[in-house]
Amino acid sequence: MNKFNIRKLLDGLTAASSSSSGSSAANAAQPGTPRENELVPETLQSEHFQLCKTVRHGFPNQPASMAFDPVQKILAVGTQTGALRLFGRAGVECYCQHESGAAVIQLQFLINEGALVTALADDSLHMWNLRQKIPAVLHSLKFNRERITYCHLPFQSKWLYIGTERGNIHIVNVESFTLSGYVIMWNKAIELSSKTHPGPVVHISDNPMDEGKLLIGFECGVVVLWDLKSKKADYRYNYDEAIHSVAWHHEGKQFTCSHSDGTLTTWNVRVPNKPLQIITPHGKQPKDGKKPEPCRPILKVEYKTTRAGDPFMVLSGGLSYETVGRRRACLTVMHGKSTTVLEMDTPIVDFLTLCETPYPNDFQEPYAVVVLLEKDLVVIDLGQIGYPAFENPYPFTVHESPVTCCEYFADCPAELIPALYSVGQRQKRQGYSKKEWPISGGNWGQGGQSYPEIIITGHADGSIKFWDASALMLQVLYKLKTAKVFERARGKEEKANADIVDEDPFAIQTLSWCPESRLLCVAGVSAHILVYRFSKQEVTTDEVQLLEVRMQGDFSDCAVESPEPAGDQSPPLPPSSPQQENQEPPQPLTADNIACLQVRSSPLKQSAGYQVELVVQLVWVNGEPPQPITSLAINSSYGLVVFGNSSGLAVVDFLQKTVLLNLATSEVYSPCESRQPHSPRKTRQPSAAKMSRKISSSGEQKSDHDGKDVSFSRSRSSSVTSIDRESREAISAFVFCESFARKGEASLGPCLLVGTTQGGVMMLALSLPPGPDQRLEQAVVSVSPSGTISQLKGGVMAMALLDASGSLLPPAYEPWCDPNASDEEKERIKKRRPPSPPGSVEGQDGQFLVLCSEKQAKVLALPSQTRLYKHSITEASFVLRADVVTMGGANCIMCFCANGHIMALSLPSLRPLLDVNYLPLTDMRIARTFCFSNLGQALYLSSPTEVQRITYCQETCDNLQEMLSELFTPVETPEAPNKGFFKGLFGGGAQSLDREDLFGETTAGKASRTLAQHIPGQASMEGMKGAASGVVGDLARARIALDERGQKLSELEDRSAAMMASADSFSKHAHDVRTASIFILLNSNQWSV
Repeated sequence: MNKFNIRKLLDGLTAASSSSSGSSAANAAQPGTPRENELVPETLQSEHFQLCKTVRHGFPNQPASMAFDPVQKILAVGTQTGALRLFGRAGVECYCQHESGAAVIQLQFLINEGALVTALADDSLHMWNLRQKIPAVLHSLKFNRERITYCHLPFQSKWLYIGTERGNIHIVNVESFTLSGYVIMWNKAIELSSKTHPGPVVHISDNPMDEGKLLIGFECGVVVLWDLKSKKADYRYNYDEAIHSVAWHHEGKQFTCSHSDGTLTTWNVRVPNKPLQIITPHGKQPKDGKKPEPCRPILKVEYKTTRAGDPFMVLSGGLSYETVGRRRACLTVMHGKSTTVLEMDTPIVDFLTLCETPYPNDFQEPYAVVVLLEKDLVVIDLGQIGYPAFENPYPFTVHESPVTCCEYFADCPAELIPALYSVGQRQKRQGYSKKEWPISGGNWGQGGQSYPEIIITGHADGSIKFWDASALMLQVLYKLKTAKVFERARGKEEKANADIVDEDPFAIQTLSWCPESRLLCVAGVSAHILVYRFSKQEVTTDEVQLLEVRMQGDFSDCAVESPEPAGDQSPPLPPSSPQQENQEPPQPLTADNIACLQVRSSPLKQSAGYQVELVVQLVWVNGEPPQPITSLAINSSYGLVVFGNSSGLAVVDFLQKTVLLNLATSEVYSPCESRQPHSPRKTRQPSAAKMSRKISSSGEQKSDHDGKDVSFSRSRSSSVTSIDRESREAISAFVFCESFARKGEASLGPCLLVGTTQGGVMMLALSLPPGPDQRLEQAVVSVSPSGTISQLKGGVMAMALLDASGSLLPPAYEPWCDPNASDEEKERIKKRRPPSPPGSVEGQDGQFLVLCSEKQAKVLALPSQTRLYKHSITEASFVLRADVVTMGGANCIMCFCANGHIMALSLPSLRPLLDVNYLPLTDMRIARTFCFSNLGQALYLSSPTEVQRITYCQETCDNLQEMLSELFTPVETPEAPNKGFFKGLFGGGAQSLDREDLFGETTAGKASRTLAQHIPGQASMEGMKGAASGVVGDLARARIALDERGQKLSELEDRSAAMMASADSFSKHAHDVRTASIFILLNSNQWSV
């Protein structure tokens, strides 16, 4: 390939440059088509881009209901926002969304049929087909006149019972999703003498041993055993307290109810007058025989039997009012004479007991309890002493502390994930159950990306988590706690130091990570920066290295131009004078040279993993708190870290622990340039901590709500810290590079690109020692500004360098070497893995500088600094996130705008390749966490607990079906329990019911058309038939048919035997009668003779 000579090409590019710098409309005239006279051949075209969601990770936000398929081993969770999450084995998960967005109040699996029924708060029912990788709705049924309160689908039945708020029960055929004409009216179910309405239906279940008997629980405390064939109530059970749940004993002779006063009543089916037993699990039993003190309601109870021992009774709620304040939400397990109370971290939403058999008329043999909490999912092992929890394999700890920042790295070095996993294994908690995770259904996808992916999340408590995101999965690798470096304030006196934040002071604001050298640099909301190195060995640091930086911008020349009212103005005060602002009480001394956090003074034991090497803290200046860090970058080859805010920038040598440069923003510009500040200085800037606001679950939701009605700040940093627009020009972007420091310069050298929130792009020249061996002995000679390169509209979001062939020029880096390894090991690693070259060989003749701001993108030629291309991204909105990424062996700019558009621009010509209105910005969380990565990957936090991954690559979208996991797998339904000889002979087994004959249109008639409206789903009727008549379904129905046939043959045989016995008896009786009559006749003849 011929070398690119920028000087020879500039003269011929004047016309092309002027035409390409036109409006965005001109650029978008033919999107995706190559421009004439392109400097570099571009391979990316518009057909290579397509936007679609891939997977959603994390805990379901605002869970509301739960169901479990005991044969498929699949768990379903419904949420308050209409979302449906399905989970199987680790890595098998699926996300669906109801269009209405109404809360999912109940879920019912068609067990081992690959289908799920959801009941929503808007009184609609939906049938989901789970036999496809992306589930779809087959049918919907919308009730018009009644509100749904409870649903029940018997095992291996196609008739779904629907209880309503009016107390009626309707029956739905789940195959056709039509209503039956059979209706159980509330006034027929309760006693005729009752003058009050029983309330909504809160429970429906059929007798485990007799399908013809339906148990109906009403909220008022009335329970009715309804005979489906005779259409009347067999028994009615009355109790003074409201009912919350009912649980059958498997033999069908007793059932247990939980009540609002914390009591459990056990009833004999044939004795409706009074309960067989009344207990209050958490109430004090008085000695005088009076009723125990009332407790909180028992919201749910489950009764499960075992063959070998005592039954299990599991319940939630029921605590006494005295202990409610002292105890958190609890789950109670009663087994025999023992009662175990398990405390939960957050309130319990629902729980399910997992059993060995799906048949309700058999011994259940419970082995685990799945507890759905508001913020977590816990599975308890009932088979081990102490009931330990199973280790959860799902990525449900994303929200362990609220996420404050997020970065996505695709195609990382292959050895990174094993290294992080090995050190992360040592952090795992002990005491989990030794058994395997019981929710084990589904299969992993067949295809997937072969490259490693890592996601890094920063959190409000100062922790940083590394996640393995390869192959559409998510697994936590390693957790770093940055708060360990600092002293924790113990009292109000320590917290009151210089207006320091006492809420989330360690929250992570931004981070910079070099995957090749494994260097990590973190900035927090308290204006602190930490530099970490990765080591596989544990060390103890006697003293943490600390640098304090005093950053103060010079804005005195524009203080008089402040647009604020005169009453809010106050002249600058000397450091020793008191200061009054907004009627605040005077301080005895103006805060000065005080850091927001106190670094730990005692020795710090650092385990294997990331170990702190340097702490940099910004201090108060003349009563002004340090401004939040807005941009951050680290370079392992140069040994430098640079950070900036609205006061300016500072360059720190982390190898020699010195500050090399500390400039105000106005000083970053070349001295020959007359730079006027864009905005005046406000009288008082809020502190870094106050700008960060409290980041907690309640605060997150509040900020999201408030964020809809306020204008978003135009700087990336303030999207993390505040929705108030910055008044100062802040540093918004850094890039270390090997480039031409000045215009027209002929040689490459180490440089630092600087971008500001007002669109300025400057270059700083770095003068380094000649060799890497001298770097530890000699300091960096100089860091000098080289002047402004370009001026853009809006704040600078992204910068990058391309060589003459259009390839991305990454920053130079040093290969990773364990800092605690021996000198011989370090030398061996250096020889085996040399450092990256300082720059591209072809790039000696020229480079492309790619710039992207909130409004526009530009491409400049270096070293002439001539603009080659310009593109207006948006006029009415602004860019929230922009990244220069690699996809398909080529580069492009990816932008996410505040109006929800995701755009792609080719490089270097800035041709529009993609523009999709994907996601309107509704809260600050999306702006704070949205990020692009290489190879067509991107992500954002869709809720406080969930990570949504998307792709903008056409190839990935085409292969998505193969990459996704399968929920449904062919599994044979377990055999029904054996009746036994005597039960079959004397009729003691389970009684079946021909529901088709009872609920079908022939017998029951048609339901009212105005009661509910049938809505066909998105999936076709063929899909519905496939879901209803799959292999497993056919096997199950065949087995049922054989069982029914065998049962009918057995009944016929019993009837034949009874008839034969009756015939024999009749014949014998007739013979006896005949003999007697003959005897009488003979006697009468004898007397007559």
